[in-house]
Amino acid sequence: MSGSGKTTITLGILAALKRRGLAVQPFKCGPDFIDPSLHGMVTGNISRNLDLRMAGASFCRSSFLKNTAGMEAAIVEGVMGLFDGGDSSSAALARVLALPVVLVIDVRSAAESVAAVLKGFEMYDPAVRISGVIFNRVGSARHRQLIEDAVSTHCSAAILGFFPRDTEFTIPERHLGLHMGQESPLDGGQVDTLIRAIETHIDLDLLLQINRVEIVGDAVTSPPRRDDRRVRLAVARDEAFCFYYQDNLDLFAQAGIDCVFFSPLHDAGLPADIDGIYIGGGYPELHAERLSRNVGMRGQIRAWADADGPLYCECGGFMYMARELIDLDGRHFPMAGVFPATIVMKDRLSRLGYREVSLTAACMFGQEGDTVYGHEFHYSTIRDIDAGVATAFALQDGSCEGYRVRNALGGYVHLHFGQSEKALNAFYDFLIKKRG
Repeated sequence: MSGSGKTTITLGILAALKRRGLAVQPFKCGPDFIDPSLHGMVTGNISRNLDLRMAGASFCRSSFLKNTAGMEAAIVEGVMGLFDGGDSSSAALARVLALPVVLVIDVRSAAESVAAVLKGFEMYDPAVRISGVIFNRVGSARHRQLIEDAVSTHCSAAILGFFPRDTEFTIPERHLGLHMGQESPLDGGQVDTLIRAIETHIDLDLLLQINRVEIVGDAVTSPPRRDDRRVRLAVARDEAFCFYYQDNLDLFAQAGIDCVFFSPLHDAGLPADIDGIYIGGGYPELHAERLSRNVGMRGQIRAWADADGPLYCECGGFMYMARELIDLDGRHFPMAGVFPATIVMKDRLSRLGYREVSLTAACMFGQEGDTVYGHEFHYSTIRDIDAGVATAFALQDGSCEGYRVRNALGGYVHLHFGQSEKALNAFYDFLIKKRG
């Protein structure tokens, strides 16, 4: 359930299973970038996003099968409440993957009524099997007993544990959510404390026992590539640019696109011998001064774009490619200037939601009328952009996006290529063609 503490409990279970010596593969339902980074922090394994809306059911099944091969345990952290989101909900993903569900319920403001809540979840969709439940923020032994008696009498799910209210583990937050895993928001001592709490208050042996499933099927293999040549794509990755779907990077490699990572914060310039640049999302607003000070990097990227070099940027990357960024304190920071636009940070969410993108013109991702899929989530807005800048994306709400300057394409939508093989092939062909 949303706000129930499921991320903290998921992290604790992942860490505890790893401490037991199990090979555990984490996943995240939905488009979130932050929770998967936290999963990786405690397991050492790359967490994968399983998103039915962006990537499609076939790709999600294939990713799950491929990445659980050789693993002893797999945990998919849900998104929001179990049934929230319709065809992109955690319940929908559980049905597609034929997985049991463990609910985490915050009980700080209820006792016997929790049984009614759980019973409702059990009855809502018979195709979703709720195997167990963890009660979070339990206040006392009496509170626990009231819940246990009511749930044991009226519900079918196994009680896996009662996590006490005074066992708090706070992961630092900011406007886009929790801190990323690579920032180590929990140190080794905090992780150890969380593992001890999980082992004390949650029956991990029972959790493993009742959720044992047989995973059947084969991951979908990609068709042979039409061209044996490979291209090099410079991908920005550092503290400022850290929002990437790992499956996208894997799909690039399968399509013949090798990712070469660089840092707009720390490097003096671009990698050598590249065929294109990809700058994903992240937190450029938190590092605006340092990004602006790195004049050499900004200059090289601008020169690349001015020379018709292929460049794709999304959300935070698009903000960095703008003319300037204005932060919440009103400070102006010159950016790369590829797009003649000013980006202004806001103290509230600007746009959020899935995006089905129809191409309105031929571009690096295909031809007019082709469709790609993604998600949008940002706290900034475009204050002005020169009227002559063309767009290539039409969104379902009638707005236009995907700004184009020469061979640079950018906007706020984070794309996922799980169900857009045609777009991947178009991107590869675009890079090959521009190589000459």
